[in-house]
Amino acid sequence: MTMKIALIGGTGFVGSAVLAELSQRGHQVSALARDTTKYRTLPGVTPVQADVTDAAQVERAVAGADAVISAYNPGWKSPELYELFMTGTRAILAGTKRAGVRRLLIVGGAGSLFVAPGVQLMDTPEFKSMVPPEIIPGVQGAREALALVRGETGLEWTFLSPPAKLAPGERTGKFRIGGDELLMQGAEPAGISVADLAVAIVDEIERPAHLRQRFTVGY
Repeated sequence: MTMKIALIGGTGFVGSAVLAELSQRGHQVSALARDTTKYRTLPGVTPVQADVTDAAQVERAVAGADAVISAYNPGWKSPELYELFMTGTRAILAGTKRAGVRRLLIVGGAGSLFVAPGVQLMDTPEFKSMVPPEIIPGVQGAREALALVRGETGLEWTFLSPPAKLAPGERTGKFRIGGDELLMQGAEPAGISVADLAVAIVDEIERPAHLRQRFTVGY
């Protein structure tokens, strides 16, 4: 069934893969961006100019959609990474609700996945040694975004955390699904191609299986 989807962050690494997957499946997509010229022409895709840190602009841009998918990221190099992450998350939640759209899927980060009882990946020494310090504020923002979303009662939300390893690669349509814990592949953290992450995202929108839940995917 064709759906009307509002996509936030469709020019980014994850968002561009989601945009391609939505177009391929025949959905009608309103692709939000401050600069709509960044979008390439795809069937069923209409670029919509909007600043997603402004709830009123989000409300206007997503009105009439069956669902909103947010792959929002203010940019890892932004000097106000944490502040923009939180401002954008709050605006997206508020604007979606004001527009009367109940279904919202947010793509978060792997840092908030648990590696042991009470221990999240981002709090481990291994994570901190591998991740450039300048992106830590964004990782923190993604974790706090999950907490904000979990407090929502007026939205049929889903929060998807990618696995620890996310990279370009082929679309296979085959992966494992997990919950709040980091998926492992033997002794190493699991990974997935961004194309298959997009498959998981659009699958969840078409056939909701994790309403008001966080889940993850990986090979």
